Amino acid sequence: MADKPGMARSFSLYLDLLRLLAALAVMLAHAASTKTLAAPLLPNSVGHNAVVVFFLLSGYVIAFVADGKEATARDFWISRLARIYSVALPAVLLAPLADQIGLALNPQHYAGGLTTYDHPVLRMAASLLFANELWLVSIMPFSNSAYWSLCYEMSYYLLFSLWCFGSGRSRWLWLGLAALVIGPKILLLAPVWGLGVALYRWQGGYRLPAAVGWAGWLVSLAGLAAFQYADLGEQLARWSGSLLGAELHRQLHFSKHFLGDYVLALLIALNFLGFRRIASHFAPLFNACAGAIRKAASYTFSIYLFHLPLLLLFEIVLAGMGKGYAYLAAVLAATLVSVVLLGSVTEQQKDRLRRWLAHVIPAGKPGKFGFPARSTAK
Repeated sequence: MADKPGMARSFSLYLDLLRLLAALAVMLAHAASTKTLAAPLLPNSVGHNAVVVFFLLSGYVIAFVADGKEATARDFWISRLARIYSVALPAVLLAPLADQIGLALNPQHYAGGLTTYDHPVLRMAASLLFANELWLVSIMPFSNSAYWSLCYEMSYYLLFSLWCFGSGRSRWLWLGLAALVIGPKILLLAPVWGLGVALYRWQGGYRLPAAVGWAGWLVSLAGLAAFQYADLGEQLARWSGSLLGAELHRQLHFSKHFLGDYVLALLIALNFLGFRRIASHFAPLFNACAGAIRKAASYTFSIYLFHLPLLLLFEIVLAGMGKGYAYLAAVLAATLVSVVLLGSVTEQQKDRLRRWLAHVIPAGKPGKFGFPARSTAK
């Protein structure tokens, strides 16, 4: 994240650190289950709640970059596609490969729906088009069930670009058509992502008194701890399920916790808002750790998209250790090392892919098809 107005260096590093911690929380939540321990170490909701952090953080950062160097829809999508496909394409190829090895070694380890291997071409095609979660469909890409959030993200990128770079009636037409294609399930969590955009663009938030910043940050930390301790998201999901009916609630799949996600998003937004105001007080600490935070956070996307198929495979390979914390630590270490090695290769392709996309995607003229360089509406 570059350092520009609205994204002070200390706050940028704070967001990078949160992004890294959220990715590690998802990986730990998947690993610390009954596959490695006698009893789960963390509630099932920890991983999902970490994804809510990703959504709000993504909305904030995307609004930031669109407010700076990505001044046209073409620039915006070249950057998004290069960033996403540099890791998503290898992830789509990795999952069936890792699963096939794991299934050959111990097919029972994947019992209970931990992987899906029918219609492989359809699953890979849907994943590459990010169509896995449209409407009430949920196409699991082999064992990489974490891929769902990327499909949501790409839909939000589309809606954001249509709003940000569109104008006049054509903007509303394209937004309506996009919403019809995306469907209610993804749209249900759009307010979470949109809250990040609104938080970045709310100028009043930059002028809060420091005392309010401290209070907001500390209150948000207490609220987040209480939310997770009480597993409020799960409680609200059970209540909404009783209203919507079991079948519809089941079909919402990753969106069925939407009420809790809204509450959680507000707490996360308060956290961002508060810390953004007081970030300068942490400058010495973040300056001392800046290099390590930037380097570790650069693997966040790889950690998130690569970890699950590898985790399941290493659980099989290292199963001789027996259940326990040593086994869990070994599985996590093997997975993390593999992810970093893979990420070191795939992340390097981002700039190369961006140059190729810039060459093959025509520049066009501002205003063509109703998309100017930037809408004047904020």
